[in-house]
Amino acid sequence: MVVSKKNKDEQMRAAINQKLIETGECLKELLRAKLIECGWKDQLKAHCKEVIKEKGLEHVTFDDLVAEITPKGRALVPDSVKKELLQRIRTFLAQHASL
Repeated sequence: MVVSKKNKDEQMRAAINQKLIETGECLKELLRAKLIECGWKDQLKAHCKEVIKEKGLEHVTFDDLVAEITPKGRALVPDSVKKELLQRIRTFLAQHASL
């Protein structure tokens, strides 16, 4: 019984993931537009320039830059954008609950 429930949960998760992949482009485009609209992209770009200026271009690798800006990038996402995206995901899941 436990194995079949676990297997069913895995199948449902896989089906939901597949549907999200198929329709996820809309969510990505929405997120991209919202981040540009609120100035997130410009703020992160400015932060990248600061990091490169501080460390020197020859001393910064792509991986270093990503590690340096990721926490700030996440922190700069406005709560309103997070809430809207979460609501869209919840709506998506409710619409596809029959999977």
